[in-house]
Amino acid sequence: MATIIHLTTLHPRADSRIYFKEVETLASSLPHKVILMVADGRGNKNDEKNNISVYDLGVLGGGRLGRWLFGSWRAFFAIKENRPAVVHFHDPELIPLAILLKIIGFKVIYDIHEDLPSQILSKEWLPEILRKPIAEIMRCLEWLAAKVFDAIVPATPKIAERFPVDKTAIIQNFPVVKEMLGFMQVPYIQRPKAFAYAGYITKARGIFEVVQALHMLHKINGIRLDLAGKFTQRGLEDELKLLPGWPLVKFHGWLSREQLALFLGSVRVGLVLHHPIPNEIDAQPIKLYEYMSAGLPIIASNFPLLKQIIEDVGCGLTVDPLDIRAVAAAMRWMLENPADAEAMGQRGRQAVLRIYNWDVEAVKLINLYNKILDSH
Repeated sequence: MATIIHLTTLHPRADSRIYFKEVETLASSLPHKVILMVADGRGNKNDEKNNISVYDLGVLGGGRLGRWLFGSWRAFFAIKENRPAVVHFHDPELIPLAILLKIIGFKVIYDIHEDLPSQILSKEWLPEILRKPIAEIMRCLEWLAAKVFDAIVPATPKIAERFPVDKTAIIQNFPVVKEMLGFMQVPYIQRPKAFAYAGYITKARGIFEVVQALHMLHKINGIRLDLAGKFTQRGLEDELKLLPGWPLVKFHGWLSREQLALFLGSVRVGLVLHHPIPNEIDAQPIKLYEYMSAGLPIIASNFPLLKQIIEDVGCGLTVDPLDIRAVAAAMRWMLENPADAEAMGQRGRQAVLRIYNWDVEAVKLINLYNKILDSH
């Protein structure tokens, strides 16, 4: 039995795209053992029934530089020991390691979750004067690396535009339908007047505007924001708690996949109000499709791509995410028109069942692996 390794030193072992989609798909569809290599200090785990193992590289100290140095060093020796047929890595900081692995004979796949050059342009911890040159350096590094690797797996068509067509397989981050259909769902009209935000919580993803819009609607009895996820910026939660709309927020913390399904099955509207910054304008946030899968109507940023998806399906409203009054007006409309809102949610769910689902992407992933494993 051959071995496939998925490698990340940045993402959690329960990452939706890596573990619940790609790793589980490969383990259930190919006659190979799949190892997920992570660095979280939670130890190794073997699931022999499903041919999946988690290999823990341990906690990597020393900040970003330490994670890169120690993670690459430990991963190199662990990969050499396991001798996988394919190494599928998920972090751009591991590109130098992946090039080395390719040079010494391993087959390598680079999975690109985000548009890295655009992402760098929005990094607040980087001095502004350095963002453009670093973004261009990384653009060139990714392009050169693509010449070396066996395949590139971008999560969106926009990211794919930067890479050679013959090496690129677009595997979009659509939801696993059975996860978000929910169970013990509350009938729509009986649900509290709750809006949902689920995912990483940052300023650039519109949390301040949402809380302020919520305050504008505070006279609506029972209105609230159900907030689930993780604060990724230091001090952000404390800043939010100072806003007058914060008492209308119910914070749930980070939820498991099962908990998220229940969470989405008990609210009325999903919010995707990211700011118009380079990394977000052409993004396809997974929470958009998870909300749709759960049958929720959407209020989203009026970016061209999001607007096209939502208007084509008829599953929500789009607004300027920086216009708090517009956000509040869309939220009010959803509450005042529950039958129309519910119909929007049902159209979104049907679109996921037909088009925007992981089953379609899983076939593309399996075909890519068969092609690579069959090549000499």
